[in-house]
Amino acid sequence: MVTNLKPAERLKRIKTSGIRRFFSLAHGLPDAISLSLGEPDFTPPEYALNAGWQASKEGKTHYAPTNGIPELREALARKAHCDYGLRYDPNSEILVTVGGTEAIFLALMSLVNPGDEVLIPNPGFVVYEPGVVLSGGIPISVPLFEKNDFKLSVKDVTSLITDKSRVIILNYPNNPTGAVLSYNEVADLAKIAIERDLIVITDEVYEKIIYDDAKHYCFAAFPGMRERTFVVNSFSKTYAMTGLRVGYVYGPKELISSIWLMHQYMVACVNSLAQYVAFAALEGPQDFVRNMVKEFDRRRHLVYKRLNEIEGFNCALPKGAFYGFPNIKSFGMSSEGFAEFLVNKAHVTVVPGSAFGNYGEGYIRISYATAYKQLEEALNRIEKAVRHLK
Repeated sequence: MVTNLKPAERLKRIKTSGIRRFFSLAHGLPDAISLSLGEPDFTPPEYALNAGWQASKEGKTHYAPTNGIPELREALARKAHCDYGLRYDPNSEILVTVGGTEAIFLALMSLVNPGDEVLIPNPGFVVYEPGVVLSGGIPISVPLFEKNDFKLSVKDVTSLITDKSRVIILNYPNNPTGAVLSYNEVADLAKIAIERDLIVITDEVYEKIIYDDAKHYCFAAFPGMRERTFVVNSFSKTYAMTGLRVGYVYGPKELISSIWLMHQYMVACVNSLAQYVAFAALEGPQDFVRNMVKEFDRRRHLVYKRLNEIEGFNCALPKGAFYGFPNIKSFGMSSEGFAEFLVNKAHVTVVPGSAFGNYGEGYIRISYATAYKQLEEALNRIEKAVRHLK
């Protein structure tokens, strides 16, 4: 009999992802509409998929270079220069990873020592806090308030920095709120990072999914930031390649070498064929991205309009990503209780705001990365269901 068969102590502080939990609830309901996952309902560009098929026929199914196939790294270097005006050495300053998630975990594991404090946005992507905890660090929540359009306050960031602060994680366009930072807001945060000697992990996976007059500003492009910033990005959202798991990270050689060391032991390399699909997507016509964002914009306005027509909801118009983050406090229920109510009464799955941190309580996240007609039906079901609550 095995007497010591129990999980490592570190896992006691890790909770199951609220996103996955509510996504799973829908499987038992054949007519359920899932608005829980952040997954575009598009098929990647045909020319990109064909490139993966061609690579398979050519036998490119073996181990790839640990840091990524050269063609993809060189294309990513060109992208950084074209989009941000930044030059990264494709051989030493770019690493191809298993999605953006691995890049975030690698960055934390390579930077954080036990007891180091890491500032994270709250509400924020569900990966950040577990990543900090598993790396031995102490997560410090920086609150994002609706009254500030869910943007980081320089005052709040500054007040939370101590002599133990080592890293700050930034995410914009933001998941789950859809907030986008202006040039001046990014510049102010960059000044703080320099003044307080913080390393920055900036999660920019939604950079291409922005609306109206919003613009994306890469954090590393600001004065003094290239040498202290990991820029995390991914093909998952931009090219609807969530299942292919291709991400990447830019950074100075000194930082990239540390995460490269961990990456080689964790995964050896990223799926070879998926990298050829990603390379083709990046180098090919970008009409796919523009058309997808145009459709997301149409759905964004539908969600915004319909939610605000339903008594009890108050929803801001997101500037980026593909999520609505409505305030549901007037219903007098916890965000988790409200999400469970929608599953049971409307057969619609959303994610409770509390899954993204305690400052997300009182909100739910609705993904509009699903078909327009399904969104219409889901919103009609939600309206009908909540009548019983008023």
